[in-house]
Amino acid sequence: MKKAVISVNIAVLLFGLAGLFARWVQLPAICITFGRVAFSSAALGIFMLVRRQSFKVERRRDILLFIIAGAVLALHWWSFLASIQLSTVAVGTITFSSFPLFVTFLEPLVFRQKLTFRRVVTAAVILAGVIITAPGGTGEGGRFAAVATGMVSALSYAVLTLMNKGFAGKYSGTQTAFYEQATAAVILIPCALQTGVKPSVPDICLLLFLGIVTTAVAHTLFISSLKSVPAQFAGVCSSMETVYGILFALLFLKEIPSVREIIGAVIIIGAVIAAHKGEEK
Repeated sequence: MKKAVISVNIAVLLFGLAGLFARWVQLPAICITFGRVAFSSAALGIFMLVRRQSFKVERRRDILLFIIAGAVLALHWWSFLASIQLSTVAVGTITFSSFPLFVTFLEPLVFRQKLTFRRVVTAAVILAGVIITAPGGTGEGGRFAAVATGMVSALSYAVLTLMNKGFAGKYSGTQTAFYEQATAAVILIPCALQTGVKPSVPDICLLLFLGIVTTAVAHTLFISSLKSVPAQFAGVCSSMETVYGILFALLFLKEIPSVREIIGAVIIIGAVIAAHKGEEK
């Protein structure tokens, strides 16, 4: 149990580090996304081979679903990194953390679950946090674009979360991640080539770290820890990704979050943590 608790916290810490690569890697967001999924899927594939895990897809319909999920993943990570490049790590991570807002209304439609009053209130609080984080004046067009792009990241992650919930009963987390990320890499090849940008050696090294350590390794640690720690605990820990992202940006990029960003983050994270605790009761 202690080892699993350490693993889930290390995983979330690494997830929080990922946003900084939008600043460190001197490439367009689409190229960073391609490098991330390419190196991560390769690492996951090697891991599955070494562990002799199955690559078999049970149904042809699942192949199509994995392709769709891969496209959604590509959109999610591109919009997340693009949001950060348009503004700050704080804005990108705060708006992304609002994904439960979309899950609240999409989950009842997909899985025919009842939309509870508690979830509606939670969604309203999260939306309030996003509005506070968003620009208040017309002179912040770039910031508004960043928030809008971050909300695309949140929406696409919500869709991906629900799709992964459907995969959970049939495939391991590692297998699902491998197919989604490998598909995303294939989809992004023409997009990355169209930019005409050639990555430098330092950029490639950073992309290797982003893809292998903060994505493949972090994902494996997080998934493996779920076997031993309660889902509620893992969910609360995941909410800390935004906090870690902001702290890392402060330490390594000297990006100081504004009062508005801090208030928005506290509201959103507080609502998510309260929602996780409420679901366990």
